[in-house]
Order: sequence, then structure tokens, then C-alpha cells
Amino acid sequence: MRRSSTDESTYHRSPSLDSKDYSFPNGAFRRYSSMYGGQFGAASNSFFGFHTNPGPKATKAKYTTPKGNKYVVFYLDLSFIFLLELKRCSMAHNCLQCIKYLMFVFNLLFWLGGCGILGVGIWLAVTQGNFATLSSSFPSLSAANLLIVTGTFVMIIGFVGCIGAIKENKCLLLSFFIMLLIIFLLELTVVILFFVYTDKIDKYAQRDLKKGLHLYGTDGNIGLTNAWSIIQTDFRCCGVSNYTDWFEVYNTTRVPDSCCLEFSENCGLHSPGTWWKAPCYETVKVWLQENLLAVGIFGLCTAMVQILGLTFAMTMYCQVVKADTYCA
Repeated sequence: MRRSSTDESTYHRSPSLDSKDYSFPNGAFRRYSSMYGGQFGAASNSFFGFHTNPGPKATKAKYTTPKGNKYVVFYLDLSFIFLLELKRCSMAHNCLQCIKYLMFVFNLLFWLGGCGILGVGIWLAVTQGNFATLSSSFPSLSAANLLIVTGTFVMIIGFVGCIGAIKENKCLLLSFFIMLLIIFLLELTVVILFFVYTDKIDKYAQRDLKKGLHLYGTDGNIGLTNAWSIIQTDFRCCGVSNYTDWFEVYNTTRVPDSCCLEFSENCGLHSPGTWWKAPCYETVKVWLQENLLAVGIFGLCTAMVQILGLTFAMTMYCQVVKADTYCA
């Protein structure tokens, strides 16, 4: 029985060679072309002699930027940033090396200066006893002890600075900076207090020096005896405020032989006409005022050296921190 042409059927006739309709499922040639295009001319969009036209999606994709280019640009950006950071690290390293050796030389000289001061202090303590001890209230405040203490501190600070610079150690550099800053602030405080309380310091110093005259020539006070003898001989003066200060010490009209115009044995028992009349305190004070420029230059140089050390220490500390941050 013949089936009607209008009846639905699940079977479809295969197309013959004479058929005009050579349509194929959408994307068939593209799929096979991608598989065999390398051998059968996929570059010309042909497959076994059949020419195909790409669909709208393929046409659109043909003109888009390949994803690989994005990775290339990203890689170039990273390379450029890396070169910039490398250059920055190189500059920071060169700067750090320059500061490092400058600070090392500075602290080496600082340490050598401390060794010299300590040596002079030890020499005075061994050969001259408590040289230049004038104060009875502070018997340990002698020139030898001051030089020994100062030289020791300078040596310690210079040593810490040298090791911190050559090792680029942040802890040592910061310790050097803090110690030097404390000493600088203490010196600045002492100078300010000295100028603020000049009158009170003058009265206290004269009273203490007069009290110290009573220790002149006694056992265990060779330093004070030598100090007064040298001062009265070199500055051609006698007593603290007047030569009569010695009358209270000897309970008679007498002065040490170092007060005589012409030194001789027991010349201090002669008449006052053969003694120096100028007070030692005022004479030394006038001498300091006349040489105030030299004293000021010395103080200014000391302050500049300390400020230079503080600058070197903090600059190198910052450079080490930056080097650790950028070049880790």
C-alpha cells in the first residue's frame, strides 16, 4: 500500500548526485577543515573541492585581537618595571656604599681621637696624680679623670659606629645615633644652663675654690697643690679673689711661694710688695674672654662633628632600611 506524501515519516532520503541541494549541517565543513586543513587547504576555506563561507561568528572572531598579545604586553610591562626597580636598587646600593665608607672613616677618626684622649688622661693620672683638682666639693673632678672618662666614651661610641657602618647593622647604627644624640643634648643643656645662671655659678665657684685653699699642701692633695702652683705661676696671680685669701689658710701674713714675683725658697714670708696682687679667678676669667673666639671655634667644631656623626648614622640607617625593603 502506497504511503501518502503527506504522511510524516521518520525516514529521509539520502541526497543523490543529481540533487541540486548540497546543503550540509551548519559548521560541518569548518569542523572537518580544522581537522584536515593542514593537508587539504584549510587556509583557502576549501574541503575536498567544496568551498565554504565562514559563519558570522567566525567572521567576527577573525578580526579580534589574539589573547596571546595581551600576555606579551603584560610581560613587557613586568620587564620594564623590573628594570626600573633594578636600577633603583643599584643606585640605592651605590649610595649606601658611599655613605658606609664615609661613616667608617669618620668613626675611625673618632675612635682614634678617643684613644688619644684616654692615653693623655692615663698619663696624667700616673705621672701627675690628680692633676688640676681645684674643687674641694668634687675631689674626683680632676683633669686626668675627666680625660679618662671622655676618652672612654668617645672610644665606645666610635667603635659602635665603625662596626655598625662596616656591617650595615641597623641595631648598631641606631644605638650609635641614640648615644651621640644623648651626649649632644647633655652638652647643649649644660651650655644653656651656664649662660642662664652665670652669676650664681660665679659665686658658687669662688666660694668652693676658697674652701679648697685650705687643702693646699696637705697630705693626699698633691693634685690640688700642683694645680694652684701652676695657675699662680703661669697667670701671675695670687689667691681666688685676692692674695689675702691665703692669710685665712696660714692664719698669718703668708702666701705660697708660687705667688712671689721672683721665686725663691720661703719667699712667701716676705713683704706683700714681692707678691702678685691680681686675683686668680678674675685673671683666668679675663683670659677666657680674650680667647673666647678660640673657645667658641672649638665648641662649634665639636658640635659640628657630632651633628655630622648623627647625620651619617641616620642617613645610613634609612638607606639600609630602604635596601632591605626594595632589594629583599
